[in-house]
Amino acid sequence: MLAFVKSRPGRLAAQAAVLSAVVGASVLYATLDKTVTLSVDGKTSEVHAFSKTVGDLLKNQGIAVSSKDIVAPAMSSTVGEGDTVVVRYARPLTLTVDGNKRTYWTTETSVDRALSALGVRAEGASLSASRSQRIDRAGLDMWLSTPKQVTVIADGKKRKLTTVAPTVAALLTEQQLTVSSLDKLSTVPTAALREGSVVKLTRIEKKRVTKTESVSYAVTRKKTSTLYTGTTKVVKKGQPGKRAAVYDLVLTDGKVTKRTLVSSSVKDKPVAQIVQVGTKAKPVSRSSGGGGTPSGGGLNWGALAECESGGNPNAVNAAGYYGLYQFSLSTWRSVGGSGNPTDASSGEQTRRAQILYGRTGASSWPSCGPRLFS
Repeated sequence: MLAFVKSRPGRLAAQAAVLSAVVGASVLYATLDKTVTLSVDGKTSEVHAFSKTVGDLLKNQGIAVSSKDIVAPAMSSTVGEGDTVVVRYARPLTLTVDGNKRTYWTTETSVDRALSALGVRAEGASLSASRSQRIDRAGLDMWLSTPKQVTVIADGKKRKLTTVAPTVAALLTEQQLTVSSLDKLSTVPTAALREGSVVKLTRIEKKRVTKTESVSYAVTRKKTSTLYTGTTKVVKKGQPGKRAAVYDLVLTDGKVTKRTLVSSSVKDKPVAQIVQVGTKAKPVSRSSGGGGTPSGGGLNWGALAECESGGNPNAVNAAGYYGLYQFSLSTWRSVGGSGNPTDASSGEQTRRAQILYGRTGASSWPSCGPRLFS
């Protein structure tokens, strides 16, 4: 009985010690536990934190951050009851502005706000992404094309215009210009447009055509002793033929720049021209002894004059020939004549004709020359 009484105070003391420990732990728990508002990229939640600093809080919440990210308050700041901790992740924005490509890091979550934060002027520009589009943590690759003045040369027209098209291909689509597989562009379709760019579209066309063409006749020359040397006579007049020719054409902006003969077939054969060539020796003329002027030498000057002018010393041909022997004024002067042959006597005209014969023979009178030898 005495032993029971002695042990009871000990148990009470033990129980009091346990109760004191529990109460102390409860007070400590209440002191360390705090409610914190956590905002991550705009998504807000309330969390219970036992952490002393912001860094501890994020670590306990499994949130990893880099030096590019924004954390407020700073990682070393003490966390208190009711505090708000903001985390904004940095994300890559690859932006091509008028052909110039660059990658930025931004903590903004929309295209519009990111462009504004980066100081990129986008007024009146064309964008590949919506201005309200969200930029997730993987980032975004987009282009921006500002208004610029360019020149388009196509289909015979030269136009200066203002466009926000980012590339040559986009400009052609905007201007409703279709490019065929044969056409040529002054630059590649993927080239970025810049202020002052000039885009030339050259139209190339291929076509096959058939044409009727003339075929030249050959000339056959036959020697004959019936004509004097230096004289000729056409005994059969030549006639050109005809052929059907097939060509492949290349046209550049409507003009033929290349022509290739594919095939040809003769429709009408040409008729050769036959010409007799004299081989008969000319009579030797005798000099009159004065100034190298040949005499008649047995030549029939009357027959020549009759053939040329009907024997009229005043004859005038509308084509510009004068007198018995139908001199041109230049020929008349070359043999020493002055004025017009019709103003000279028949003897003077004959003398000048003999001088001409001494230089050129009967060839000066292609049709009537053979009469000299009759």
